[in-house]
Amino acid sequence: MISLRELTLADASAVRRVYSAASVKYLPRPPLTTENAASWVTDRIAERHAMPRTLYCFGIDHADDLLGVIKLRSARTSAALSYILREDVWGHGYATMAVTLVLDFASTTLGLASVDAKHHPDNHASGRVLIKSGFTCTGRSTEAITYIRNLAPGAPVRSAATATGSTTRPASTTTGMAVPA
Repeated sequence: MISLRELTLADASAVRRVYSAASVKYLPRPPLTTENAASWVTDRIAERHAMPRTLYCFGIDHADDLLGVIKLRSARTSAALSYILREDVWGHGYATMAVTLVLDFASTTLGLASVDAKHHPDNHASGRVLIKSGFTCTGRSTEAITYIRNLAPGAPVRSAATATGSTTRPASTTTGMAVPA
């Protein structure tokens, strides 16, 4: 089972592993150092208390192991989605499960109408995650491929992955959002 949870300072070293050289290959940023990771996590914790809160940054957790980070930056009725996983957990469906959970949160908790996402044109795996999660491609350039996912505010999300039975519909729990792995 994976879950999404708020990050804590204890996650700094795991976040550094997530933002490694291989994982940031298609991002306009260098890998995080130990010091950068602690500062990055501290900043994400501070953003939780912003009013209004516009950035939701969750750790992607499996069996008390932080596999990645997923972020939703909201603006009125829409949001931008981004995610990153450690290289050693690529290809296991964790990103698709995490995206489905965040979309459910965006619809049922935040009441958003749509979520946008983009990825580097050479990052084909990220494109597959978005398509499986029900996103529609909206444009292509040499810098990015863009997508949108329209949501019915307040309605649970049913992604292409859930429709085919490869994952289960996300459920909210008292300790966070979770789906069986």
